[in-house]
Amino acid sequence: MKTITVSDEVYRKLVALKGAGGRSFSQVIDELIRSRVDLRVERIIEESRRLEGVEEIVRIVRELREGFGPRVEA
Repeated sequence: MKTITVSDEVYRKLVALKGAGGRSFSQVIDELIRSRVDLRVERIIEESRRLEGVEEIVRIVRELREGFGPRVEA
């Protein structure tokens, strides 16, 4: 476990995202990071479909996305 420092504004935003759902700040941050990765992967797929012979690229990108499954804490 590590401690990080964020501005008051970022803290308020994280509190709002966290809500009363019982999620931790770590879970909220992890979900935000994951959503950005997913968005980038989608953009790669969209762009690759414009090219010829993209099936291999799409397959590789999907495998990469699956690699971003739930984190396992050691």
